[in-house]
Amino acid sequence: MNIHEYQAKDILKTYGIPVLRGKVLLNPNEAEKAVEELTGPIWVVKAQIHAGGRGKAGGVKIFGDKQEAINCAKNMFGEKLVTHQTGNSGKEVRRVYIEEGCKIIDELYVGVVVDRASSQIAFMVSREGGVEIEQVASKTPDKIKTVTIDIATGFQPFHARKLAHGLELKNGALKSGLKLFPSLYEAVLGTDASMLEINPLVVTATDGLVALDAKMNFDDNALYRRPNIVALRDEDEEDPIELKAAEHELNYIKLDGSIGCMVNGAGLAMATMDIIQLKGGKPANFLDVGGGATQERVTEAFKIILSDTSVKGVLVNIFGGIMRCDVIAEGIISAVKEIGIDIPLVVRLEGTNVEMGTDILAESGYSIISAEDLDDAAEKIVLAINEKN
Repeated sequence: MNIHEYQAKDILKTYGIPVLRGKVLLNPNEAEKAVEELTGPIWVVKAQIHAGGRGKAGGVKIFGDKQEAINCAKNMFGEKLVTHQTGNSGKEVRRVYIEEGCKIIDELYVGVVVDRASSQIAFMVSREGGVEIEQVASKTPDKIKTVTIDIATGFQPFHARKLAHGLELKNGALKSGLKLFPSLYEAVLGTDASMLEINPLVVTATDGLVALDAKMNFDDNALYRRPNIVALRDEDEEDPIELKAAEHELNYIKLDGSIGCMVNGAGLAMATMDIIQLKGGKPANFLDVGGGATQERVTEAFKIILSDTSVKGVLVNIFGGIMRCDVIAEGIISAVKEIGIDIPLVVRLEGTNVEMGTDILAESGYSIISAEDLDDAAEKIVLAINEKN
């Protein structure tokens, strides 16, 4: 789960991490009051969307004039920002954040992630703040310093000194850094964050450190114990199909292809998407109905796949262990009866009650293409789509 910059900064403030004063606007009419309440002489107007690269897309603007800041904030509502993370469709701006400016002496980068390879918390710091860290990692990886923390022993003073050394902090900035780094660690643990990124972390004219930007996302599996984090969810920023899938406890991720996939088990889903690519197609989604799905859940899963207008064909690949093939077949037929289907449908069933499932599909009267194995299924769906188009 992702949140907005202003929400991340509210969290950071509770852990004693310095941020600038700011006001969030939920509609254009709040702009004038917000600017009046903030101290100039600099105001920064920031579009709030769940995507990086806002500055390059015109979503972050700096003003020395109060009225210009107000006008910009009002006009930013409803704009479509297109960044490297949004795709060509962009994201509509529905929230705007106005923040006081500060004099910047230096820009740094700090990121904190869960390192699943080592089962530790990893800090990544770089002197190259204010730019896309992916480019730094690709072109000059030596400029990124990494420090890992074992959660069994926790954050220690020597970790802070290593991080400060990696950023070449001195004087007041060094003192601020030694306090900041353990607070970031506590913020990650205290919220079940899977990622916290401050880019840039700036050294100010008073030799202190300030989180000028902040991004956080959270482990979905831990949200049940973090109602305060769940309350920050902005569903306008999420794919409506993915939200619908979550209501039915389906693991669904939209992709940019044309072949809808319904599979049980994450590993089988990954293999299915791989072989579709191998046969010249592109998957339109990742959808795992789980090992013990009911007929109703399978029906909803099928309806969700077909609600995506980019889907030109569907491949169902089920290995029945706990999941019964007859339940899958009945769910498919139920969905087809309810909403109809005019695109190719290939089904591969294997495992528990496979004969029953195959008979149900064969006797349904619908145009369903059966496949013997995964290779055969992928070939048939790609061929069927190509022939139809």
